[in-house]
Amino acid sequence: MLDIPTLGGTFAFAECANNQGQVIGGSNLVGDVGCTGSLDFCAQHAFSWDHGTLTDLGTLGGSFSLAEWLNNEGEAVGGAFTAGDELFHATLWRDGQISDLGTLPGDCFSVANAINSKGQIVGKSFSCDGSTERAVVWDKGAIINLNVPIPEPININDKGQLAGDRLPPGCDDENICGHEFLLTPALPVRAARELMMATLEPVPQLSPRTLQHRLNAAV
Repeated sequence: MLDIPTLGGTFAFAECANNQGQVIGGSNLVGDVGCTGSLDFCAQHAFSWDHGTLTDLGTLGGSFSLAEWLNNEGEAVGGAFTAGDELFHATLWRDGQISDLGTLPGDCFSVANAINSKGQIVGKSFSCDGSTERAVVWDKGAIINLNVPIPEPININDKGQLAGDRLPPGCDDENICGHEFLLTPALPVRAARELMMATLEPVPQLSPRTLQHRLNAAV
């Protein structure tokens, strides 16, 4: 067993490993910044560990990032705060570069849950007040609204099929009556382009602390 170190803080955790022996996870930073009696608000960065080399994957300019999934090509996805912790966006780490995957038009927040070997990414896009979340796929630069009521897409295979959790009719607690699902979606790039051109309207936003608390509870 190997001990993977932290990024200078007192705790770290591993999230996913691929067939190459690479590992992603998260760690708090030197001085345990932000840890005011609770781990929920610690400044945390995603990391990669590659056969003894630990790398801070950074953020989109904010204080917090998380890595959720790692494919066999070494591409990782998750989410990160933007500058000033204003927004939280789905994030792709590939070949040493970090990319902001954005949101559906009109939304403010997003997170990526998984990536397959073809680079297709599944995740969620959230309204600015946090009241609505929609399952999405990022494919070849387009973000596609799946338009189906699946609150927790967990994984995507190389055929583009999605697996996750959903609430069947009459169920409001996934721990009691939730079902697993397998979905084979059609990915209409034309529809995605139309969505991306939609007019954006300002709506109330969650505070960064409230958003980070909800994200920590959801992952």
